[in-house]
Amino acid sequence: MNKNLIKKRYQEKIKLFNHHNKKYYDENISEIKDSEFDQLKKEIIELERKYVFLKSKKSPTITVGFKPSKNFKKISHKVPMLSLSNAFSEEDLINFEKRVFNFLNKTREKFEIEYSAEPKIDGISASLIYKKGKFTTGLSRGDGKEGEDITENLKTIDDIPKNISAKNFPNEIDVRGEVFIQNSDFKKLKDKFANPRNAASGSLRQKNPEDTKKIPLKFIAYTFGHEEGMKIYNQYDFLKNLDLWGFKTNPYNKLIKGSKNLMSNYYQLENIRDQLNFDIDGIVYKINSFDLQKRLGNVANAPRWAIAHKFSANSGISKILNIDIQIGRTGALTPVAKINPINIGGVVVSNATLHNEDEIKRKDIRVGDTVTVERAGDVIPHIISVDLKKRKNDSKKFIFPNKCPSCSSITVKEFNLTTKKKDAVRRCSSEGFECEKVAIEKIKHFVSKDAFNIEGFGKKIVENFWKQKLLKLPQDIFTLNFIQIEKMEGWGKQSISNLKYSIESRKDISFERFIYALGIRHIGLENAKLISKYFRIPKNFFALSKSLNFDELLEIDGIGETQINSIKNFFSNKTNLEVLKKLEKTLKIQNSIALTKDGPLRDKTFMITGKLNGISRAEIKSLIEKKSGSIISSVSKKLDYLIVGEKPTKRKVDAAKQSKINIINQDEIIKILDKTQ
Repeated sequence: MNKNLIKKRYQEKIKLFNHHNKKYYDENISEIKDSEFDQLKKEIIELERKYVFLKSKKSPTITVGFKPSKNFKKISHKVPMLSLSNAFSEEDLINFEKRVFNFLNKTREKFEIEYSAEPKIDGISASLIYKKGKFTTGLSRGDGKEGEDITENLKTIDDIPKNISAKNFPNEIDVRGEVFIQNSDFKKLKDKFANPRNAASGSLRQKNPEDTKKIPLKFIAYTFGHEEGMKIYNQYDFLKNLDLWGFKTNPYNKLIKGSKNLMSNYYQLENIRDQLNFDIDGIVYKINSFDLQKRLGNVANAPRWAIAHKFSANSGISKILNIDIQIGRTGALTPVAKINPINIGGVVVSNATLHNEDEIKRKDIRVGDTVTVERAGDVIPHIISVDLKKRKNDSKKFIFPNKCPSCSSITVKEFNLTTKKKDAVRRCSSEGFECEKVAIEKIKHFVSKDAFNIEGFGKKIVENFWKQKLLKLPQDIFTLNFIQIEKMEGWGKQSISNLKYSIESRKDISFERFIYALGIRHIGLENAKLISKYFRIPKNFFALSKSLNFDELLEIDGIGETQINSIKNFFSNKTNLEVLKKLEKTLKIQNSIALTKDGPLRDKTFMITGKLNGISRAEIKSLIEKKSGSIISSVSKKLDYLIVGEKPTKRKVDAAKQSKINIINQDEIIKILDKTQ
């Protein structure tokens, strides 16, 4: 190939690499999937190895991340935050190990390498500087040499210890790790962000730490940069000490010898990655000995003693047959692509979310397009990119509806007080139960586990009863025509008797769960608890419909302007007021019980995994909290009891066993609660 053509091809790839680098690190946008970005990086490196005349200051062999944002103060890292070389196959691992042996002048026959194998969380790298046990400064990776000062934002993360008093804690140390959002928490934020990584990145770079505080960020520690006075001699012992110092570490970290065993561990983790509550995109292998790490040193912008073994992409190619608009409980219009069914990671996928109108415009997604679909972990399958070469000439842009497909109300994009921008999500403007699709979703929410928890009243039954005109509003649940239901297919005397019992038993409900069941936008279970504690008795809450004195809600710590506006909108709707009036007459809503701080379960912490029978998680949590017990969201040394139901998450149980935490079943927690009457 002509030298000029080679240079041109190389420069095009460099330009493309830096475009996506800027989007990823500076704008929190992923226009291509990670595997495509890694492939582009690999192609550039291979070209540089093959043709020595190819050089660029923007090469991935020189650059790390992207230059720090102007919005934050820049601070130099005492020890650069390097990137890692990638491995995609067993052959790549063998070649990595060969290079290590050659550098150390060792042979496989006489020397075996010990590795610390650590799952690579797909989050945002952060550097935490401690002096005399106190967390003083927190930096982003930035360009590897300079980072952004995001100390105040990092201080909002509960996983990050603010003061450490352990005797063996170094006089000064730069602890490094990953900030991320759990998949379960991301479900509540998916209307605002494309994926968990973008959510974590966007949250960390808020100018106001109070905005960051609202996002459930987590932190896992895994390495260090600069240190003074540390007497630890290998990576695995360092990870153990991180745990003792109060940091959270990855429960799947392992000490492994030999590349064959690395591959065995790789396949095991790849098989369970869909079950994890956080996204991992590979495993990082570090030579365990710090002495060997120092001897090996670094090459360009990556260490010789570590490599990231990437997982195979969970993606496939399909064609968009149609784009449907689904309408949620809060009126959110979510576009969903109907695609030719394809098998991705053992699962047949026929639908893929398009997130929102802005996402469709940004990627220019159209009906008839050939697209790459990705499915990772618990994240709903989504479209990564469009193959424009296969687009037909008569293809037309998708026009997002300005009117609700269900009720023809105008659709709107609301102004977000936090971001000071319009939301990406377009919503139906009708309030209450006027929109059929919104009404159905509201009733599904009303009977759900954390709300009324009416057993045997699932989503399909709600839809079926709606079609048969058996219910239109929540109060209709308590006056169902069972004579008509008995004539319907699949219903007999026993199933009707069971449903009657379930409905009747749920007429007695806690105040907080009643408020949550109403489905007021921005009022989740935690906010419902705050409101119920403030009003104490249901009568005071219902009185809002007459007094309309919403300013008093400002007195509730944790309830802001956004929540108050939602409550105002709810009480300004005539149908909602009618629903409240009927439910007040039908139900026995309990007064809010003030939680005592010196109850029998004070200083005890609990966590639930798996399905409980006959009682919802919300109810068991409420019973524990009434006795001063605390509910926490992860297995750590702070946990006293792990409550295990049916089909628990195996990694949580394993982590609890490893930490010698009390593991109890549903019967045992009931006994504990009964004993502490």
